[in-house]
Amino acid sequence: MRPPLFFLAAIFSVSSWAQIFPHAQVQTLQGTSMDAATVSNNGNPIIVSFWATWCKPCINELNAFADYYEALVEKTGVQLIAVSIDDPRTMGKVAPFVAGQEWDYTIWLDPNSTLRRAMGVNNVPHTFLFNGKGELVYQVNKYIPGEEKHLVEKVEALMASKIVPE
Repeated sequence: MRPPLFFLAAIFSVSSWAQIFPHAQVQTLQGTSMDAATVSNNGNPIIVSFWATWCKPCINELNAFADYYEALVEKTGVQLIAVSIDDPRTMGKVAPFVAGQEWDYTIWLDPNSTLRRAMGVNNVPHTFLFNGKGELVYQVNKYIPGEEKHLVEKVEALMASKIVPE
């Protein structure tokens, strides 16, 4: 007896997904602990930006990208997860800081740097772009004004099924 077609499709779709995040405990701004490995974006791209409240280039990058984010979400379904690496002494500043920004991003706290280390992030800002299959297609470990436009172009190219140039 052959398995139903929908069963095979479910197996294929699960096996074609590459896990973006390693197993690492992070916290939401509300203090809820979660395993980063459980996150996906329903086949749409995910941007992961490691940052800190004390990092001016990080803040500049996230503020600059905010100008494009809402329209890009509508067009591509992209999700941006901003992971704060503020340590236990400064992580109390993150929620009030984010409240003062116009960021519509998912914010995670990584106060023990578990996720940061697991993803090979040595300094911030460090931004990753994953395609809808969970594959890393781009990363940058700096911010220069105007770079946010380059990231927008890469996300749009992914959704247009174009090869994303380095």
